[in-house]
Amino acid sequence: MSTRDRALGAFYGLAIGDALGMPTQSMSREDIVTHYGFIRSLRDAVAEQPISPNLPAGTITDDTEQAVLVADLLVGGAGTIDPMVFAKALLDWEAGMVARGLADLLGPSTKRALKLLESGADPEEAGRGGTTNGAAMRITPVAIATAPELDGLVEAVVAASKLTHNTNIGIAGAAAVAAAISAGIDGAPLSDALDQAEHAAALGARKGWWCAGGDIACRIRWARRWVRGMDRTTLSYAVSKVIGTSVAVQESMVAAFALAEALGDSPMEALTTAAGLGGDTDTIAAVLGAILGAQHGVSGFPADLPAAVREVNGLDLEPVVDGLLELRKSGS
Repeated sequence: MSTRDRALGAFYGLAIGDALGMPTQSMSREDIVTHYGFIRSLRDAVAEQPISPNLPAGTITDDTEQAVLVADLLVGGAGTIDPMVFAKALLDWEAGMVARGLADLLGPSTKRALKLLESGADPEEAGRGGTTNGAAMRITPVAIATAPELDGLVEAVVAASKLTHNTNIGIAGAAAVAAAISAGIDGAPLSDALDQAEHAAALGARKGWWCAGGDIACRIRWARRWVRGMDRTTLSYAVSKVIGTSVAVQESMVAAFALAEALGDSPMEALTTAAGLGGDTDTIAAVLGAILGAQHGVSGFPADLPAAVREVNGLDLEPVVDGLLELRKSGS
């Protein structure tokens, strides 16, 4: 499998996971079962969906849309993202969502950072409260554009994250995701890629402003060991009830790594399990899809799924991925 196949798998995996989690996001496990039964494929959102009511099956959410935004800025900036340009792009994106009547808006850490920036705060200070998963959910383009050498990769993660998530926790979570994807794109086996994620999280935890909270590297290591050998029903219960599925990095991103460890050989089983967990299902499934897509390529998913997300969203990721891979080759 080529590097390009794996990179496309990562970005389309992000979109597929996102679309699978769209109808269930911010719902409880019990409500998901009531309205959908078990998630096995792309589904229309029910009217009772609190964030994306009645959206058609295959629709992506903020996870993929913001990742595409980051990718465009990276390619347009020859590998760098100007903080003020990034801030304006995020605000313009949210305004577009409001104009479409959608409630899938900027997350709490990003919104807080942009308000501080608008009030005149230094960009280095704006993200010092960012401990949610916004940086991790949109880090896939950085992983595609950057080789898996950890010092350079973590610095690239910091540069792309610090405007909104300039904390030890936010950066550690984003670094873990980026490392797993970047290593996978280079052909590392899943176990090695997940080990790299732990190392990157430990490095990322030394960056940014310190915030109290469970150490991401330690939590990923514990979760990976804990879930090994669990059947799917036990795994789903364990992840949702013990690890947690909120927007907190220590929950949602650790949940994604736990599912990658337990179900990484079966991408669709992993993603549909994520979509049924409850909580921040679109982000958990999106990140999980990117990690596993880097392992299995686009062909690791049923062919109708990438076709569906392309058609429903007008999504064409091939040129974007090619631009990111040019940055990877040049070492930008």
